[in-house]
Amino acid sequence: MVDRAVPNLPSRDFDATVGFYGAFGFTVGYRDDRWLILRRGGVQLEFFPAPEVDPRSSSFMCSVRVADLDGLHAAIAATGIPRNDTGIPRLTPIERQYFGMRVGYLVDLDGTQLHLIEDAG
Repeated sequence: MVDRAVPNLPSRDFDATVGFYGAFGFTVGYRDDRWLILRRGGVQLEFFPAPEVDPRSSSFMCSVRVADLDGLHAAIAATGIPRNDTGIPRLTPIERQYFGMRVGYLVDLDGTQLHLIEDAG
């Protein structure tokens, strides 16, 4: 097995989280009342119940590195998530950053910011 790290993120409502991420290809790998695992290809996100999280002040974030950033970004955009720099949820355009990598940002229903990063290998 390959070593890896998996983000543990808050969810105010597992049903809403499954619906949000499921709209762009994540499927449930595991679920009970205390834990939720979603997968899309090689990406795995794990969620814990956090009904008290305020999306407007959340500081949760993680990086998601994918080979096909354009494909993931297009799948998210196709769901109708607003493409803005503000608001929750939101999706920002992909831009080349000062450090040379292409990155877009997704903020989910709970205010978690996912850095969508093109993994050039």
